[in-house]
Amino acid sequence: MVNEIKKIEDNVISTLGDIKRAVADFTNMFVDMRGNITDEMLKRGDEIERREESFKTLFEETRKTLTSDIEAEKQKLIHLQGKLEQPAIAFYVHHLKDLFPDTSDEILIFARTFTNEGTGYDTSTGLFTAPVGGLYQFDVHTCAYNGKYSYLGLVMEGDVIAADANYGDANHGCNNFGAIVRVRSGEQVWVKSTSSASNRQLY
Repeated sequence: MVNEIKKIEDNVISTLGDIKRAVADFTNMFVDMRGNITDEMLKRGDEIERREESFKTLFEETRKTLTSDIEAEKQKLIHLQGKLEQPAIAFYVHHLKDLFPDTSDEILIFARTFTNEGTGYDTSTGLFTAPVGGLYQFDVHTCAYNGKYSYLGLVMEGDVIAADANYGDANHGCNNFGAIVRVRSGEQVWVKSTSSASNRQLY
């Protein structure tokens, strides 16, 4: 009986040892697994943070680009609105005050107006003053008296930008001349005589 009890005791001790070893192995495995899980979670957390930063950066760049584009479009609209609000400028004048331009540089004054939108043309001085800057077209139509000559120039701020020389035949020869020029606000344009002599006369 003692021997049997001893065998049982040895078996129990051996089994307990196996259980302890199994528990230890399981504990170690659990610790390793937990460590791996923790490392994986940390890695995933870092990846999520990196992606979040990348998204924030991309969002901020996109926001700045959109803001800049919107501002640029806004400025374009403001510019277009300013253009639409500009008044129409046009004048159509006739009937010269002086048909005998006997001095060079004498300004020809057209006394009557059909149209003077923007009130740029002054019938007392013969000067057109641009109310707003822009691209302007000027056309001049004059006739020389029968047997007489005319030498005229279209002038902008003192510079002749178009000129005309004409002789009046039996039908009072007529000519057209003009120019398309960019004029700044406040600049002046006029028609003048470019030559003086006793045989100069307009019709």
